[in-house]
Amino acid sequence: MAEDEKQTERPRTPSHLEREENRLWHYALWLLVLLAAGMAALSWQALEKLPYRLGAVPVGLLVLSVLFAVYAYGRRREVSELKVLLHGLQDRVGVAPSEEQLDQLSQVIMRSQRSFKELIDSFDDVAFAVSLDGTLRTVNRRVVELLGISYIDVVGHKLDEFVDEPVRSHVESGLARFLEKRRWAGMVRVRLKNNPRVLYFDCVLNAILKSDEVVGVSALARDVTEEREKERRFTELFETLQEGVYFSTPEGKLLDANPALVQMLGYESKDDLLRLDPTALNLEPGQSPVLGRSADDQGGVRTREITLRRRDGKSAIFQDTSRAVWDSAGKIIRYQGTLVDVTERREMEKAIRRQEEFQRYLLESFPDLILVIDLDERYSFVSSRIRDLLGYKPEDLTGRKLEAGQDQSPEFLALCREVSSGRKMFSFCEYGARHRDGSWRTMRATASPLFDAESKLNGVIVSVRDITVEKKLEQQIIQSERLAAMGQMIGGFAHELNNPLTSILGVAELLQEGEVTEPVRKHLVMLQQQSRRAAEIVQNLMYFSRPPSPGKGPINLGELVQRTLHLHAYSLRRNNITVDFLPDNAIPPVNGDPHQLMQVFLNLILNAEQAIREVRDRGTLRIRLGRADNAVTATFQDDGPGISPDILPNIFDPFYTTKRPGRGTGLGLSICKAILREHGGNVEASSGAGGGAVFTVTLPSARAEAAGPG
Repeated sequence: MAEDEKQTERPRTPSHLEREENRLWHYALWLLVLLAAGMAALSWQALEKLPYRLGAVPVGLLVLSVLFAVYAYGRRREVSELKVLLHGLQDRVGVAPSEEQLDQLSQVIMRSQRSFKELIDSFDDVAFAVSLDGTLRTVNRRVVELLGISYIDVVGHKLDEFVDEPVRSHVESGLARFLEKRRWAGMVRVRLKNNPRVLYFDCVLNAILKSDEVVGVSALARDVTEEREKERRFTELFETLQEGVYFSTPEGKLLDANPALVQMLGYESKDDLLRLDPTALNLEPGQSPVLGRSADDQGGVRTREITLRRRDGKSAIFQDTSRAVWDSAGKIIRYQGTLVDVTERREMEKAIRRQEEFQRYLLESFPDLILVIDLDERYSFVSSRIRDLLGYKPEDLTGRKLEAGQDQSPEFLALCREVSSGRKMFSFCEYGARHRDGSWRTMRATASPLFDAESKLNGVIVSVRDITVEKKLEQQIIQSERLAAMGQMIGGFAHELNNPLTSILGVAELLQEGEVTEPVRKHLVMLQQQSRRAAEIVQNLMYFSRPPSPGKGPINLGELVQRTLHLHAYSLRRNNITVDFLPDNAIPPVNGDPHQLMQVFLNLILNAEQAIREVRDRGTLRIRLGRADNAVTATFQDDGPGISPDILPNIFDPFYTTKRPGRGTGLGLSICKAILREHGGNVEASSGAGGGAVFTVTLPSARAEAAGPG
């Protein structure tokens, strides 16, 4: 008997399967440690290159693997010891165990329970076991923290003592189905007695079996209250956003849309919108879906403007911003995005652009130059009219200071400063401005204050007009009025001279008839000749100053030229200019106004005289009359400097002159051309073969005009 007991107390030799199981456990643990060491070695070099301090990650992974292997090895030893004891008890069925065996079994069981308790306490999720009558059998640390009481005050108590929701009646209604399935998973709404806040748990319930009979329930629940709150807030945001929010497939099929998008597209319900074909929102048929993306799309953020078709068939412009959503495998499963209706904004922008274009066209077509000058005395706007007025581009002045221009007029500066300082609300001035080609122009500027949207002074707006022509016309009118007054005075003066000249001529003739000495007779002849010459000059002055008679009549061109030369004979003689004029009595008469034609000839003689005086002290003016094709010509040729080829095309333009200031207005030749055109003739200019200028006047003969209508 003693030998049997001794044999029974010997340690049991493990079986072949147990040895193989232990060997596999050792291999698995070593393999886990080696894998962790390998991963640490492979990732060490890559992690060192990162800008963050991640070098401790491989070491931590290795340490965790070793600790897990040690823990698993210790748990395996406890289970092996427990198995040995159980086999010993089974081998000695009917034999009372010794006190040493019972004590060893109790220690192993206590260590296992303690290890299991530590294991479930380490869970962050709620874990507990409850009997079918609702009594809590065990709970983990997380349950104790939620209830706010000790472990002893929880275990052994009914679940109803701590929970208001779910109510027992609701639990019992689903108990029969659980007993049948023995497993349940789902979302549970919980409200504790010590906390009025509603909590949500994602629960997994498993049946506790004893002899294939359900005696309790084990529960593992994850607190998803924060996630549910986020989902609720997201849903509220999704439903209340004014922007359209959508989810779609990569092919452009709508999966979900918020009410704002449904309303934007004009549909009555979300279901009507989601049932649409992906191409139903396209404006043009036959195109790929507007919301779709290509197969090679990487799923990044895409922002663009698209045009969608509303339910009523009208188009609407949206700003689309979308990005992809991936699954755990990295595959794009859907796209989410927002649609902002910018149709009204684009229409408003178009209206603003049209208004700006209208304002620009208005400013461009305005005859005056428009300038806007800010309070820092810089040009902030210059209309393109400046190209025509001064030859500059708007960008040449924009941003420049007023004083930066070398030719800037002090009158213009004073005008702008008077208005910008508030001393005057409206002012104008006339000033001289230099054109880009070097010529001077006379400008009239009108300035007024420019206010911003808040009625604050923001600058000065100036309207500039070129009044060069008007100024020259004004001077010409003054000169014409002066000449008219002089003509009236000359007419009266000529009438007053006629009487004494007539008396002198009569007395000179009477004295010649009497007995006088030869020297006296010679003096009387000279007196008579000079008196007749003076009478002829007076007669020509009266002829030139006489108001023009209405209509035109036949004129002897040679006689008219002779009269003009007599009028200007003194000036020509004083300037040592010899006139070479050969009248031709065979020249047919012309039909015209003698006073206007005398003005033409006088202007040509004056131009020749001034041209000669510019280069020499004496000169010759050659005048010839001729005929050509039913027309009469008069050629005026001087021996002055001639006409430069570059100014020849512009010589008959109004106000074009090469003379110094004060010497001419630039209107003489243009008036001559206008008078001759009224008479059906013309005047042409050229340079002579031997130098000097040649002006050729052409007038139709009176005979040709008479024969013309026939």
